[in-house]
Amino acid sequence: MTNAFSAVDEPAAIETASSAVSWGPIVAGAFAAATLTVILMLVGSGLGLTMMSPWGSASVTTFAVSTAIWLVIVQWLSSALGGYIAGRLRTKWVNVHTDEVYFRDTA
Repeated sequence: MTNAFSAVDEPAAIETASSAVSWGPIVAGAFAAATLTVILMLVGSGLGLTMMSPWGSASVTTFAVSTAIWLVIVQWLSSALGGYIAGRLRTKWVNVHTDEVYFRDTA
């Protein structure tokens, strides 16, 4: 009868002195987030200027609330894009358990 739980020799992970932080992907993600922010702010400015009418009796409160909502949307979208790009451009870890690789690479 054989043992179903036999030991498998795996090479030990080698600790390195290098940091796990990759600055290239961080800068690329920040640049992408800043670019999307500028584009969405231009779109928001265009929408805001078309919403204002010199002859209408529109309230300033409506304009302020819609501006605040737009700024929150811009912040969420830009942060999501920057984080996604930084996460996708980071370097692959080697000698890591497959569950960790699956967790990091299939987001």
